[in-house]
Amino acid sequence: MPIPEARLAVIGGTGLYDIEGLTDVTEVRPETPFGRPSDIIVVGRLGEVGIAFLPRHGKGHRISPTGVPSRANIYALKALGVEFIISSNSCGSFKEELKPGHLLVPDQVIDRTRQRASTFFSEGIVAHIQFADPFCPVLSRIVYESAVAAGATVHRGGTFVVMEGPAFSTRAESRLYRSWGADVIGMTVLPEAKLAREAEICYASIGCITDYDSWHETRETVTVEAILTTMRNNIDHARKTIRLAAGKIPEKRDCACATALGPAIVTDLSLAPAAQKKKLDLLIGKYLKKA
Repeated sequence: MPIPEARLAVIGGTGLYDIEGLTDVTEVRPETPFGRPSDIIVVGRLGEVGIAFLPRHGKGHRISPTGVPSRANIYALKALGVEFIISSNSCGSFKEELKPGHLLVPDQVIDRTRQRASTFFSEGIVAHIQFADPFCPVLSRIVYESAVAAGATVHRGGTFVVMEGPAFSTRAESRLYRSWGADVIGMTVLPEAKLAREAEICYASIGCITDYDSWHETRETVTVEAILTTMRNNIDHARKTIRLAAGKIPEKRDCACATALGPAIVTDLSLAPAAQKKKLDLLIGKYLKKA
């Protein structure tokens, strides 16, 4: 049976465990060189667009942020033909005006993770991906405009701090990140965004603001209960945003994401280990042919 194809993927974070309105649904869970993805990937159609949905933490929220098999997730989506990923990410706010219940489409990220594999390239093939602008500007604009049309209170641009977790920030950490001028903090986005860039997939985030982290003097510190309560309201807007964005995906990509890997590979591929070339053929195959 042929594997179905999808141009757009949605990686669902806390609270977003399915996509409503899919037709022609098929379930797949491909094996990858990096293991199995978080869960079954649901592939179907949303209007005229082929779409794949993957719950980041697995059904029932079984996988911690550190344990998410991000390489397997991104590789599996690439194998399905995905060119665009919209990711939902719960996050805490560092600014009074970024209120719980609002959405934010970030354009920058600060990596504070420590225990996560963040590249496909090692063991004989080296690539230094360009990551100055970590989110696809074309897809991010589509997501922002769709969120506005969905009736959400949404902010365009901002810096997303990605922490390791699973514990929330100390007050000192929260005040530090706020002093840096960061806008929100969460435990996902990375390494997904880096891996998506290596896989030449456009990636954008819907940051679902749930709390004020722990810097706010007059608000209660973040709790799981508060996050889940706010996420229930955010998810409705996130779902509407995704449905609208799906209809605006361009037929042809002209952003830098589509060719990001070519200039990043510094290894002479004619000298690269055969096993690694086979392992990464899905990502580097077109460059191997040129080599």
